[in-house]
Amino acid sequence: MRVSSAWFCIAFCLVASLASAQAPFVPLPVPVSEGEPPPITPIPQPPAADPRRVALGEALFRDTDLSHDGRFSCASCHDVHTNGADDHPVAAGRKGSRPRLTVLSVFNAALNFRLNWEGNEHTLEAQTESSLENPANMATTVDEVLRKLGTDPMMVRRFRASYGHGPDRFSLLNAIATYERSLLTPGSRFDEFLQGDTAALTPEERRGYQLFQSLGCISCHQGVNIGGNLFERHGIFHPLASPEPKILRVPSLRNVATLAPYFHDGSAPTLEDAVRKMARAQLDQTLSAGQVEEIVAFLGALTGKYRGVPVKAPSP
Repeated sequence: MRVSSAWFCIAFCLVASLASAQAPFVPLPVPVSEGEPPPITPIPQPPAADPRRVALGEALFRDTDLSHDGRFSCASCHDVHTNGADDHPVAAGRKGSRPRLTVLSVFNAALNFRLNWEGNEHTLEAQTESSLENPANMATTVDEVLRKLGTDPMMVRRFRASYGHGPDRFSLLNAIATYERSLLTPGSRFDEFLQGDTAALTPEERRGYQLFQSLGCISCHQGVNIGGNLFERHGIFHPLASPEPKILRVPSLRNVATLAPYFHDGSAPTLEDAVRKMARAQLDQTLSAGQVEEIVAFLGALTGKYRGVPVKAPSP
C-alpha cells in the first residue's frame, strides 16, 4: 500500500495563518481541480437494496451462531443502538485476550476506501469473513457457520426467500455486507450546512470548522466520511500513541463525538485530549484552550442520524 500524498497538504497547511477567534466565518479556499468533487460532501441516504436481504443481514449480524462457541455476534462489538462500536478502550477478546486495536464504528464503514485500522480489507464481504476466522473474534469458519445455519429451518427459509436457495458462502457474506451498507448516518448539522443552511452551525462551530481547515486537519480528514480514504503515518512531529502499527488508515470523523476513547490504542479519553494531541503530533501545533473548544464544538456537529435517530454515545 502507498502512503497518501497528504504529506504535501500538511506541509502547505502548516504555513497558513490561524484565523482570529473573533473573525467572521469565511470558508478557506481548498484547491479543487475542475470537475473534481469538493473536499467534504454530505453523507448520502443508504443505497437501494432488497429489503429482505437487509433484514436477513441484520438478523445474521445479531446471531451468536456466527461465533464458534455461540457467545459472540457482530453486534457484541458493534452496537447500532449507540455509536456502532462500544465504549471500551480496547475490546475484550476471546478467553480474556486483548486485541491491540480499538473497535471502529460500523456506521458509515461502507464509505471507507479500506477497512480496519490497517486498511487490510478492501470489501465488507472480505472483512466479514476475516472477522469470522479471527481467533480473537468469532474463531470460526464460513463452512462451520453454514452448517449451523443449514440446521435452522427459519434461516433456510429466509435465505431462500432472499436469494432463491439455502445459505452458501456468497449469500452469507453478501447479506451481512448488504445490511452494513445500510448503516449510514446522514442528517448531521454539518451536512445541513454543506447543503446550504448556514444557520445549521453555531458561530463557535463555524470558527472550529475554519480552524479545522487552516490548521491542516482537512488534509487528511476530508471526503464524504471526513477521513477513511487514505493512509497516514502517525506521530509525524511528536509521538502520538502506541507506536505500532506505524501507518494506519485515517479514521472517519463522522459521529466522532460519540466514540470516546480515541486513537488506535484508546489512549485519549476525551475528544479535547485527542484534538490537542493530534495537533501536536501531526501538525506540530500547540493549541490554546479556546482553539480546542472551537474544534471540538465543530466535531460535535458531525453527529448524524441512524433511522432518523441521532447517534449517541453508550451510557456510562
